[in-house]
Amino acid sequence: MNSMEQQFLEAGTLMFAGMVVVFAFLSLLILFITVVLAKLAVKFPDPIAPTTNRSNKKNKKAASGKISPAIVAAISGAVTRYRQQHSQKPSSSQKAKI
Repeated sequence: MNSMEQQFLEAGTLMFAGMVVVFAFLSLLILFITVVLAKLAVKFPDPIAPTTNRSNKKNKKAASGKISPAIVAAISGAVTRYRQQHSQKPSSSQKAKI
């Protein structure tokens, strides 16, 4: 029984030592990358994208809330047709399938 306890103690010690080594390595890696990137960011800064205010007729119409009457008519017609096709009561052939 004594050798089993020793093996568990040794396994726990090895596991703890391995976790400490991995944690230390990853911490040093993160620190190193942060320092190197900070120095590189000063030398090579990211370009700032210019902001442009492009305004064309479509954007002005959408922003003002005005919608073409032709578009309203097309949408209304499509909604009416959809409601007519999907609100019909099932016919006798459809009832037989149910």
